[in-house]
Amino acid sequence: MATIIIPTPLRKFTGGQSKLEVNGATVKESIDDLVLNFPDLKKNLLDEKGDIRGFVNIYVGEDDIRSLQQGNTPVQAETKLSIIPAIAGGSGWEDVRFSKEELSLYDRHLIIPQLGIEGQKKLKASRVLVIGAGGLGSPALLYLAAAGVGAIGIVDFDNVEVSNLHRQVLFGVEDVGKPKVEAAKRRLQSLNPHINIVTHNTRLTSENALDIFKGYDVVADGTDNFPTRYLTNDASVLAGIPNVYASIFQFEGQISVFNYTDKNGVTGPNYRDLFPTPPDPGLIPNCAEGGVLGVLPGILGTLQANEVIKVITGIGEPLSGRFFVFDALTFETSTLKIVKSAVTPKIEKLIDYEQFCGAKTPEKKIKEITVQEFDQWVKDGEDLQVIDVREPSEYELVNIGALLIPLATVKDRADEIRRDKKVVIHCKAGGRSAKAIRELEEVFGFDNLYNLKGGITAVEKETDWVTKVSQLN
Repeated sequence: MATIIIPTPLRKFTGGQSKLEVNGATVKESIDDLVLNFPDLKKNLLDEKGDIRGFVNIYVGEDDIRSLQQGNTPVQAETKLSIIPAIAGGSGWEDVRFSKEELSLYDRHLIIPQLGIEGQKKLKASRVLVIGAGGLGSPALLYLAAAGVGAIGIVDFDNVEVSNLHRQVLFGVEDVGKPKVEAAKRRLQSLNPHINIVTHNTRLTSENALDIFKGYDVVADGTDNFPTRYLTNDASVLAGIPNVYASIFQFEGQISVFNYTDKNGVTGPNYRDLFPTPPDPGLIPNCAEGGVLGVLPGILGTLQANEVIKVITGIGEPLSGRFFVFDALTFETSTLKIVKSAVTPKIEKLIDYEQFCGAKTPEKKIKEITVQEFDQWVKDGEDLQVIDVREPSEYELVNIGALLIPLATVKDRADEIRRDKKVVIHCKAGGRSAKAIRELEEVFGFDNLYNLKGGITAVEKETDWVTKVSQLN
């Protein structure tokens, strides 16, 4: 007689027994003998036709029967059979219990036939890791907490800033200056005191990612840069958990579910199947540089939470193998197909993602000055030209009286830039101005250009003048 190992979620149907001896010459006959003796197991192991369900994996020794002869795989007396069912949460959801307060809180979920008490138990038993407590993370965290996800991890190392509040609705003015993870924890626990919030007040790196991901069932990617996005994807693949991805820029948003394994054991595409390589550094600005409509992350972050809930509970069809694009200006949407690529490299370890995304690629050095040095030049009466390469809308909000030449027009307006004096070029934080200087030096041979480190953001923080140098141009 072969021995069959009963997993924890199914032991309540076998009187708590974890090992049973069964008769049968094949796997299918052994399973039939098992359900004959324990009829309540049948609905969990076999479908209406009597076949092994797609979300149940059977192993003979260390081999999945799908790689052998399926249900016809021969069984010997010394054979060990293992039943491996899909489990949504970090623990058996069947044993989850609710207090009266929780039942009241989740009442509108419980009366939905497709979700009901079973779905709510799966939510409470689950552990979700949210990368980034910013524009996307804020609505996602609020709705996941309100939905009753039992444990929510938050990874973020930033403090709350005033400029965050127009889109990061998790925070209020009283949180400015505080670590985002701590402010988020307080807000979420006030929304739902029945869940556990785990804070990771650190930058996600190749060194800590796998340790942080350990024990979570799903990750929600709310990052705002490509190195962390590729890191999140690769870590989720290595950890074997789905990655619910979303991204935003100005008026457009994207969302998909990567590395999702369906009920038949088939794993869908990951982020690298869609974007094998990152764009060149600086080609696509982040929200801090390019801006974002305040309501857009609310829309995409809420959709992200919706996909997480679907993945956990098994209801509906997650966006695995599909890529949803939303344009807030035209209110047009597209759902595109994604397929696993045969040429996508196998992910075997975490790498240096700054290097991979070109952030560490050696670039020609440019001359830079600090705000303090710039201030001293002005005080000393240095003959200067100051150029602002931001957009007109940014200039109208705050400026230092510089000549406005948006980055996209610097080549066309190069004749307006002086060659007979020092020229200080700035943007919001220093990235676009550095790009402008490299273009001007490479194409036109300028050698008198200086990048203002930290841009106008540094000027506002470190000085009390905003229109002081208007007379310099």
